[in-house]
Amino acid sequence: MEQKTCNECSLRAKYDKNRKSLSGRFWRWHINFCPGWKAYFTSLSPEEQAELRKEYNFKKY
Repeated sequence: MEQKTCNECSLRAKYDKNRKSLSGRFWRWHINFCPGWKAYFTSLSPEEQAELRKEYNFKKY
């Protein structure tokens, strides 16, 4: 089974489309402890990490 990356996550897309939707808010809460998001996020360059930190108001890792 092929595993999708966080970049292709349908919940992330819903958050990007409507940040106040229930599934969008769930995704934003979920990334605070998701091991997949941590692996994805820490694999990015510092510039890409900074961009995601700003876009999602993300302060962990």
